[in-house]
Order: sequence, then structure tokens, then C-alpha cells
Amino acid sequence: MDADVVIIGGGIAGVSLAARLAPFASVVLLEAEPALGHHASGRSAALYEPRYGSPAVVELSLASADFFHKTKGILSPRGLMMVGCAGDEAAFATEAAAMALEPMTVAEACAMVPVLNPEAVTMAAFSPEAWDIDTDLLMQSFARTARAAGAELRTGAAVTALCHKDEMWQVTTANGSVTGRVVVNAAGAWVDRVAQMAGVQPLGFTPYRRSMARIPAPEAMDVSRWPMIFGAGEAWYAKPDAGALIVSPAEEDATDPHDAWADDMVLAEGLARYEAMVTAPVTRLLSNWAGLRTFAPDRTLVIGADARHHSFFWLAGQGGQGFQSCPAASQLAADLILGRAPEVSADLVKALSPSRFGR
Repeated sequence: MDADVVIIGGGIAGVSLAARLAPFASVVLLEAEPALGHHASGRSAALYEPRYGSPAVVELSLASADFFHKTKGILSPRGLMMVGCAGDEAAFATEAAAMALEPMTVAEACAMVPVLNPEAVTMAAFSPEAWDIDTDLLMQSFARTARAAGAELRTGAAVTALCHKDEMWQVTTANGSVTGRVVVNAAGAWVDRVAQMAGVQPLGFTPYRRSMARIPAPEAMDVSRWPMIFGAGEAWYAKPDAGALIVSPAEEDATDPHDAWADDMVLAEGLARYEAMVTAPVTRLLSNWAGLRTFAPDRTLVIGADARHHSFFWLAGQGGQGFQSCPAASQLAADLILGRAPEVSADLVKALSPSRFGR
């Protein structure tokens, strides 16, 4: 046996779990790409806003707060603003309440973000309770912790076959085989394909593309202190990034698992929605990219052993909230795998369990 636990997937979900498990069990992590965090984890907007997402995701994100605020250098202040125009009233009210945003005047919003157009923006709300996440530092911190405790993190190790025999999993990869007692499926957009290889019934995950453009700071302004800005109904968002702005159309286009790229037309439509709310037009792009946000059918993470194959463990469906929920999500997964009492509520454990799908 090579490991007690074999983790398939080297994004933030798999790497954080490896760090949690390694002090107590032998761990081998398998990542298909040449580097960790190549896909969704490497293309995240990287914001910790714990009240964003489904109720279960919010509970996990809130449970992650102590870790984030006590770990030096991971978070830096950002803040979150939502703006809307005529016709956005219902979506604006619903989302502002869900994320505990406080109303502000349009003049106050424009003072904070001078590029906002007071003739277009009719409503605004804000919360300081949102922080940038240094995703690279977080990934590398978890990876160092895992390796220091004896975990083996293998890159360039795409899984090609899975076989369960005599209470052991044999995992065949592009560069050799690994055996282990438990397999953790943390393969992001590919989780259902991994399940099929293992002879486990897929749960119906769907990857959705989200495109991003990096544009110069409008009118050469200093954007470093601007908050992240959402259009009501999540029609677009913008976020400062190293002296420039990241703007996304915030689309959710269902697709197959692949190395995603931005759709030019979708990107143009999203940039137009952003431009409609500001005074400075977008004249050029510095770069663009896309990532896949993968959701379960009920849009809530899946964490737990498969209902029929108890040594096959799901850690999947982060849906773009993987970074902000990973401290509590990885701790819960480790507790369940190691047979320990979870730190989170029994109701949350049930809400996240794959058994909720009745398969």
C-alpha cells in the first residue's frame, strides 16, 4: 500500500485536505497538470466574502473566519460594493440583504469609486467585511504543511483508471500506479468523470465557464483602495488587481470539463454592462482568461463518503467558493475520513453529504 488516502486533484480543495490529513495518515495527492492549482484555483477572483453563496456554503465560509484572520498575510482589506440602476430594485434588495450590505448614497459610492456614473447608478450598498485572499500564499502554505508532514504531492499524474479490489484502490496514472484504502475525489470539473472511472455513480455536477478581462486602471486612476464592485443581479463585477482592474461578465455557461478560455462575445457583452455604469470606456484589454465553476445540482458543496462506496470520498462542487470555504471544508473532510467528530454542526454535515442525492 502506498497511502492511507489518495487524493485526486491538486486544486485548493485537494491541497488543503492533504495538509489536514498528513499529520495523521499517509497521503498521496495526484494532480494531472504540471503544477498545483492550474484550473479553477489558479483563476479565482480571490475574495473572502463569507456571506456569498448557498446557506451551507455561507456556514462553511463563516466557520473559516478564524483560520483566515489568524493566518498572517492571507487576507488584506478590500470591501464589497453593489450598484444598480432603474429596474434592478428587486435583485438589489435581495442580494444586499443576503450579503449584509448597508445602503449608501450614490454620491458616497462615487466618492469611493470616482469612475461610477451618477447618471446611471441609482442605488448602492457597501460592506467592509470582504477581503482579498492571497491565493498563491494560501496554496503554497497548505502544500508546505502537507509535505512537511510526509504527504507526497505528485504533478503530471493524470488518473487514467481506478480499480477497487480486496478493500484497496489501485489508481493508475500517466506516470505509474498508486494504491490506497480511501480515494478522495477532489478533481474539480472532472469529478463525475473520476467517479465513472471508479465505477461510482456520478452525482450530476456541471461546470460553468466564467470569463475575465484585465483592463488598465480607468483614466490612470489609483484603484488600489477601491472595493470589489458587483452589478445588481451579478450582471458583472470589477475588482482591483495590481494597479489594473479585473472585469467579468459573471456568466454561467454550462460546458464540458476542459482547460477553459474566454468567449470574446460574452466578454464584450459583460464589458458593455460594466461600461454602462461608469464614465470611462474600455479602450483595450491587457489580458483575458476563463475558469470553470463546478456546481452540484443543488449548488452546494458535496463533502462525504459515497453512499454505496464508502471508501470513495467526495470533496466537490465548490462552485467558485473553494478558497473562501477551504479551511472549514478541508477540516470537515479530514474529520470524516479519520472518523473524528466534526467541528461543524450535524445539520451542516447532513446538508453537505452526498447521501442527500439518494444515489
